[in-house]
Amino acid sequence: MYNVTLNNGVKMPIFGLGVYKTLDMEEMLHAVDWALKAGYRSFDTAQMYKNEHLLGEALERSGAAREEIFLTSKVDLGNTGYEKTRASFAESLEKLRTDYLDLFLVHWPGQQKERLQETWKAMEELCAEGKIRAIGVCNCKPRHIGWLTENGGTLPAVNQIERHPLFNQQQLVEWCQKQNIYVEAWAPLARGNILLPEIQALAEKYKKTPAQIVLRWDIQSNCITIPKSVHEQRIFENVDIFNFELAEEDMRLLGSMDAGESTGWDLETFDY
Repeated sequence: MYNVTLNNGVKMPIFGLGVYKTLDMEEMLHAVDWALKAGYRSFDTAQMYKNEHLLGEALERSGAAREEIFLTSKVDLGNTGYEKTRASFAESLEKLRTDYLDLFLVHWPGQQKERLQETWKAMEELCAEGKIRAIGVCNCKPRHIGWLTENGGTLPAVNQIERHPLFNQQQLVEWCQKQNIYVEAWAPLARGNILLPEIQALAEKYKKTPAQIVLRWDIQSNCITIPKSVHEQRIFENVDIFNFELAEEDMRLLGSMDAGESTGWDLETFDY
């Protein structure tokens, strides 16, 4: 496993554990323990997930040194705007039992420019105050990012987007990479919808699991990825992708499978 360097110089693991839908304390404790043993050091949560407090307790109980952990959370839809962003961020720190975050993201941009800009202003200030090491966004199109930077605003370090072979958003990925914004893939395993003939054939070719093939495609595309799991075997298997490389023709094959099959909201129209 290795780190990438974000556009503000902060180093971030290219691979981490997502904890979406992990709402049981015992499950969280086990998942964090197995992940740490498997070599994970990056953990991704969100205010929307309602489990920051569980992750915070699990990390504290693990005994892992805070400086060895890369911790990400996201501002919830109802907490956007300047004042609410600052207030909810303080609550996130308390729940996560830490005095800073490594990465804080806007979870969804919506379609209201001023609200997004106010949210971003609060995040820029929190970053300047040393409470966040890097700030970024999720689910943003170029026009959303343009709203943030049009008056000299900080360029996001990360854009976390849905990305898997059936919905690769390649144009957006290439645009972000040209802007020096790291793409981070959520739902990298398409919520389990990866048992496709092409992927199974590659799994047999490389003697890997279908999930390992898809996750390798992500990091070999220079995208950060954060698969979620609470199962010991999968947590260990998912990270076992740094001992092989996909051939160029196989990378192209996976990239050609896009079918526009999103599991989330339409980024062009979704608002709240």
